Amino acid sequence: MKPIVVLAYSGGARSNAAIPWLAERHRAEVVTVTLDLGQSSDINEIRSQALSSGAARAHVIDAREEFARDIVLPSLKAGALSDTRYPLATALTRPLIAKTLVQIAKIENAAHVAHGAIGRDRRRLAQPIATLNPTLKEIACAEEAGFAARLGDANAANRIDDNLWGRTIGRRGDDGSGEPEESLFKVTKRLDDAPVKPAHVEIEFERGAAVGINGVTMRLGELIESLQTIAGEHGVGRLDRIKVKADGTRSRALYEAPAAVVLHLAHAELWRYVSSESQQRFDTAVSAAYVEAIDRGEWFDPLRTGLDAYVNATSEQMTGTIRVRLLKGGAQVVGRKTQHV
Repeated sequence: MKPIVVLAYSGGARSNAAIPWLAERHRAEVVTVTLDLGQSSDINEIRSQALSSGAARAHVIDAREEFARDIVLPSLKAGALSDTRYPLATALTRPLIAKTLVQIAKIENAAHVAHGAIGRDRRRLAQPIATLNPTLKEIACAEEAGFAARLGDANAANRIDDNLWGRTIGRRGDDGSGEPEESLFKVTKRLDDAPVKPAHVEIEFERGAAVGINGVTMRLGELIESLQTIAGEHGVGRLDRIKVKADGTRSRALYEAPAAVVLHLAHAELWRYVSSESQQRFDTAVSAAYVEAIDRGEWFDPLRTGLDAYVNATSEQMTGTIRVRLLKGGAQVVGRKTQHV
């Protein structure tokens, strides 16, 4: 009987190549797991693709609300932004993917789980897998000998990851010196085409959690989708990031995260409005620690749990409404109301 390997499957080049590679290299039966996290791809098509690529079974799970409630919300309340500016749209999916891999491995009676992540992104999966089930063996396909040859020209392509919280576009060979082509952006209008009249959104918070827009109460997943549409129409949410590597070369990443940008802006404003200066200084360190815990894959570790306990306690005073003006790519707080003054 063949061993079973449970593979995190996105439908991208790496996960497609991983199915036959795992079957041959490990002489295994491959079972794929795909989470619906609000990405633009057709989930049913991804499942069919997995089966046609050789998967024995293909699990597809609607995790949008769980992602919003259990992952995005705690990070928003903690003010978790990389370099104090960039939403962690890709990194935040990793704890939930790891958790689901562990759950499906138990159902399938599998001793191995696999993925296509490399480098720092691998750690974001490997650490929570090891924390949740240290007996599972992790296979990082993309870091094993011979796997890269399977990808061919796909290695040179832009790497795009999108979900409910935003889109991340990794640009290979782009040093940031030129303006990115407009075709890369899918959810934000270019400024020339954005409305000339501003839109105003009133975001309601209850104990630090966003619960409504313009008087309409919504679940967080619905609220994010609505705010993405509104803010994206006005060109809000584009971010451009350059990183200098150890060898001196530069890498570029583009972000589209209309809802994340506006919600973090509004949450930070409400926090400044209701908290003391000494508390704000301490919270800067808390936010940085939260980002580091996410980056190291420590979502299920005691540190992150402890940070959440502090954030939830201090969020008790964060009930109020923040009014944000959206115009030509800009988001500006123009009003605030709270029961804690």
